[in-house]
Amino acid sequence: MLRRLALAFSTLPILAAGLTGASAQGLLGPPPANAPADAAPVTPPANPPGVAVEPATPPLGWSPTEPAAPVQPGSPTAVVRPFYEHPGLELDPTQRKNFVDPAKTVLDKSDALRTSGQGECLDANMALDNADYDKLAIDKSLKSIEAVNGDQAKVVVAFVVEGNQHRLEWKLKKVDGDWKISDLLSVTGEWALSQYQCE
Repeated sequence: MLRRLALAFSTLPILAAGLTGASAQGLLGPPPANAPADAAPVTPPANPPGVAVEPATPPLGWSPTEPAAPVQPGSPTAVVRPFYEHPGLELDPTQRKNFVDPAKTVLDKSDALRTSGQGECLDANMALDNADYDKLAIDKSLKSIEAVNGDQAKVVVAFVVEGNQHRLEWKLKKVDGDWKISDLLSVTGEWALSQYQCE
């Protein structure tokens, strides 16, 4: 049986942390109407599916006509990207190597519940914010921004399905030199993987 705990967090600080200026513009939308004219940020280019703007703050001399940098192997974005190429992958027990606590504990409990025959605890497409899977729409609209701060990282992913915008934040930790997913939060749905009770 699916049980979720209500989250008491504001969505704006989650997205804003580590994502500033032009890098946040592509996921957060246009600046407020009363923003000073000289402070208008540059809109980054549309990213091809699975390609993130790296680093999170555009480098000096960056131009909106330049293509986004390719995803670097082993980067936080490279760890997250397969979950958009193969929906439902987060529930595959063979993927536990890509997770650490608290996310790993919740996923392990979900596996145990499923194995016991008591049903499912987690939705089958959490990476898609539980939206209907529409590969064409997701591939066409998928954008991501990565922010790294020491051994912590965030990858914010945005996409549109059936006219509905979805934003998710993947939290990662560096463990023994590799990035591991520690949590997944839906900004639009106001849920977090770490808050599920799979018992």
